[in-house]
Amino acid sequence: MKIVKIHARELHMKLIAPFETSFGVTQLRRILLVELITDRATGWGELTAAEAPYYNSETTDTAWLVLRNYLAPALVGMEFEDPDELSEKMRFVRGHEMAKATLETAAWDAAAKAKNVSLSTLLGGQRREIISGVSLSIYADTEKLLQKIAQELAAGYQRIKLKIKPGKDVEVVKTVRAHYPDIHLTVDANSAYTLADLPLLKKLDEFNLDYIEQPLQWNEIYQHAQLQKALETDLCLDECVHNLRDVEAAIHLGACRVINIKLGRVSGHSESRRIQAYCQSEGIAVWSGGMLEAGIGRAHNIAMSSQAGFVYPGDVSASARYWTRDIVHPEITATASGTISVPTAPGIGYEIDRATIDEFTVAEQVWEL
Repeated sequence: MKIVKIHARELHMKLIAPFETSFGVTQLRRILLVELITDRATGWGELTAAEAPYYNSETTDTAWLVLRNYLAPALVGMEFEDPDELSEKMRFVRGHEMAKATLETAAWDAAAKAKNVSLSTLLGGQRREIISGVSLSIYADTEKLLQKIAQELAAGYQRIKLKIKPGKDVEVVKTVRAHYPDIHLTVDANSAYTLADLPLLKKLDEFNLDYIEQPLQWNEIYQHAQLQKALETDLCLDECVHNLRDVEAAIHLGACRVINIKLGRVSGHSESRRIQAYCQSEGIAVWSGGMLEAGIGRAHNIAMSSQAGFVYPGDVSASARYWTRDIVHPEITATASGTISVPTAPGIGYEIDRATIDEFTVAEQVWEL
């Protein structure tokens, strides 16, 4: 396969409701899409970076710069048979995993279409449906949070994840657990605490959580190992895991018992496959985290989550929870039992809604032979 053209577009899409985490509130998403056109098939990828450098150091703007000046020019004209080859080709750029993943995932989509198989099949996926959970914003009013949880449980979702931050943590979790003693419940701190908060974090052991996600600094592994030794609850690492080397270090240090794999954060499907295979061999559970993706990003997450190592419910949920209109057909839906079907059509398995993409596009650039 030869890459003959790369077409990048920035879309502006407004979330149905503001989404608050420990590092801020998001409602307008600047979504960067890449259409990678080869001489045999076309694939699509979606940038998962946020608008500001709060989750990690990447943003929509940094991705534009890296794509424009370095990655896209290097890939146009490249010939490949295995999408793994793109990871090697982009290695000259250090970091910028999310920018790389936008191109790499598009190549996987194109490769699957060229072989006339689903992306799940090409990745070695073994599931025909994935288990879905929901991630809930921080709520100022706990009663409204309880109402939202009731709504999501009624819709069938199998895990509730609460975003927490100092001042919105133990009492909120205590209230939720009192109302829902038997649900799968997790919390995500997005790096909002330090080891000085150990007494507070130990209180979370009382609530039978599946895990506590990324409580300490976004680039810290060793201190998570110290924290895990002091807690009964499993820790899950997110922001500080960028590649298999980080995962190996975290597991051997005892820094976690669960890993959140985000396609963008680990530079795409190739590294994600290596991480989930290694974790499975080490008895470490993994699951797919979300970054407020539109339909193309969600479709890639569904395919990734069909692999054997993904045993916890992920953040992939229905399009309608976030968007009045998504950019794929059919829109992604969940069953009444909280599962999402893994598409069997070639590539990501969803049709691209080009009319909606064109309507939402605010900027674009093309690189071609």
